[in-house]
Amino acid sequence: MNTVKIRTTQNVEVEYLLASVGDRIVAHLIDLAVYFLWTVMCVLVLQGLQIGNNIVEFILVGLPLIFYQLVCEIFLNGQSIGKMARDIKVIKLSGESPSIGDYLLRWVFRLVDTGISQGMLAVITVAVSNRGQRLGDMAAGTCVIRTHAVRKKETMMVNTEEGYQVRFPEVHLLTDQDVALIRKLLYKAEKYNNYELLEKMAARVQEITGIKAGELSEWEFLQTVVKDYHHYTHGDVVV
Repeated sequence: MNTVKIRTTQNVEVEYLLASVGDRIVAHLIDLAVYFLWTVMCVLVLQGLQIGNNIVEFILVGLPLIFYQLVCEIFLNGQSIGKMARDIKVIKLSGESPSIGDYLLRWVFRLVDTGISQGMLAVITVAVSNRGQRLGDMAAGTCVIRTHAVRKKETMMVNTEEGYQVRFPEVHLLTDQDVALIRKLLYKAEKYNNYELLEKMAARVQEITGIKAGELSEWEFLQTVVKDYHHYTHGDVVV
């Protein structure tokens, strides 16, 4: 199954399984069922109240159907009822949260993707796109992924600049396991805004290597240690 890699605003790479054409078709069919049930309910209520006003009918039946997808995606974090049932959602390829403007752009393009073309254009573009995008997704910079099948890489990319100078040559005393643990703690600290463990880790690294952190914070010190270590082993640094 196709996947897409997204780099979040925290510089964390996450790999998602893309929603398949089948997932999206089934989600759309479920949404159509929601449309139908809503229409039937409104008609029965209006008949029961003996209301035959066209404006009232349009407000109660027409407007919710027109704006259903847009409202759902804005207030349900990129999902409609059908998408929730299929465990799929809309995300931004840039790693940021989709904005109201992004959802609005996707909604406008539905007139072409699923309206005028009766859904055929959407099916074709999703099937041939390497990111599973319909025209609305391409315009908004979004894609639809499966929420229950997410694989996260708990790493942050940091590239050493050309001519990088190692600050702490004593890092050669560390092992791959030591650095892997530091990487994981740095990731956890930034993700959960919890920096308590970094102090203990920094003290442990200084104890092993004899390095003096000086005025560097625990965060800066550990990042520098990892950059120095990977400069020796890889050149490009993965933190």
